[in-house]
This record gives sequence, C-alpha cells and structure tokens, in this order.
Amino acid sequence: MIRCRGPASAPARRGPRRSDWRRPILPPACDHTRVIHGRGLKHVLLVPAATLLLGVVGAAPAMGFDRDVKRDRSIVRTESLGRSIRGRPITVLERGDPDAPISELVVGCIHGNEPAGIGIAERLESVPLPRERDLWVVDDANPDGVAAGTRTNARGVDLNRNFPWHWRRQGHSGDLHYTGPRALSEPESRLLARLILRVRPRVTIWFHQPYGLVDESGGSLALERQFAKLVRLPLRRLPRFPGGATDWQNARLPGTTAFVVELPPGTLGRRADRVFATALASLLRLSR
Repeated sequence: MIRCRGPASAPARRGPRRSDWRRPILPPACDHTRVIHGRGLKHVLLVPAATLLLGVVGAAPAMGFDRDVKRDRSIVRTESLGRSIRGRPITVLERGDPDAPISELVVGCIHGNEPAGIGIAERLESVPLPRERDLWVVDDANPDGVAAGTRTNARGVDLNRNFPWHWRRQGHSGDLHYTGPRALSEPESRLLARLILRVRPRVTIWFHQPYGLVDESGGSLALERQFAKLVRLPLRRLPRFPGGATDWQNARLPGTTAFVVELPPGTLGRRADRVFATALASLLRLSR
C-alpha cells in the first residue's frame, strides 16, 4: 500500500529527559501538490513554504550544504513495508529523485528503548535535499518495542541480532540479546532486509543509543569520519556481534556503507534533531 502525504508535523518528543548531545559517553569494553505518475507508483510533488524556509537555517552552509539547493522540489511518497508482530504498520518515506544513482537509507529506531533517532528521521521529511539523490527513511522499525519501552520486538527478539551475518542462535525469548530461532525469523527484520536489497542504498545509517559516538562499522571510513565531524561526535569502533544489520549489508552489498550512530541517552531536542537531519542531507551530497 502506498499513500501520498504532505509535510510532516513537528516530531513527537520521546523519552524522559534531555541530554547534552555533544558530550560523548563511551562504552566500557499542500500550499500546493501535483500528482504525477511514474514507475507504476503515484508520487506527489510537494513544495510547502515551510520546507523552503528550512533551507535557510544557518547550520546548512556550515556543514557544506549546496547553496544552490535552497528549494526542495522532491518527489515524496510513503510506502507500507508491512506490519510488526502486533500489527502496527511499518512504513518508509521516499524523497528525491527515484532514478538517482545515489540513495541513502536512514533507520531511526530498531531497538524500542532507544527512540531518540525517530525525531531525527521525522525531521528528514522536510529538510532540503541535494539534486540527483534519493532518500529513504524508516522512522520506526520496531513500533511494538517502542510502545512497550523494550529493546526487543513483541516476541522478545533483538532485531539487530536477527540478520543473516554469521548468525547463530543465542539465548531465549526474554533475554536482552535473544537472536530468534533463525536468521530473519521476525517480520520487522525481514521487511528491512527486503527494502535494503531492493533499494541498494549507497549509505545506510542506523540510530542507536546511548553511547554518543559514530561507530566505525566497516564501510567507508571516510564517510563515517565525515559524518562524525558534522555532528561533532567521536568516531570509535564498537564490538561486532553475530546477526548485526550493518555487518550484513556491508558484506551482502560490497561498495555500500552501513554504519551505526549512537546517540546520547534521553531525548535530543528539536535543535539537535535539525542538526543531525541536516548532516544526513549533507552526507547524501558527499556520497559517491
């Protein structure tokens, strides 16, 4: 199912407290719309006034954002990817040029008790994008976990241990890092894997919490370092675990880069959401 939608409202705040998002915590070890048709799908061209104004924020030039991209004339569509264990919808937003050679995927949340990236993902619905680029955004890949405040999905599976990269069964339902009975056993991980193989994003960013760093995840070190610089977080290498989503994409799609951004604990606030979203748009411009 595909539905067209206009500009998003301000992202809902999640989490009990604000944090100093620039302080690293290191781990111990329509305005007007026009419907057009193409590629068998309905697309909506949105040019809302609020979107145009967002291109003027001072953070964009400071991050090297193209000065000639102050207007956002993106094609926007929302597609249903499927449903969670408890039947909650999981959707993806596509913005930009569907025929662009460079695409970027952002996953705001995969662990339900690490929801700060959802606000950043929702902010991406309106930030200006560079030309000849395509942006895909899944704001919440684990809505059951977010609703329950748990790391795992409704079956007690850690979705970031459920991908087919050196997968092996560990733990049982209810364990914090339970891998599930087999790789891609969960509907949430299956729909994410299908999306990645279909889109083949040049860059995929997965938001987590609470360490406040950018993980050196095994893709392009230059891109990871550039993003860390844009958001003023340290670049560190975290331990690898079987079944990880980033390791699976980097192995399955050579030449692409999937990496983890660990946000600090708590909620970030609207200003930090905007800074991260603008940095993601800039990273899309820098991708080759």
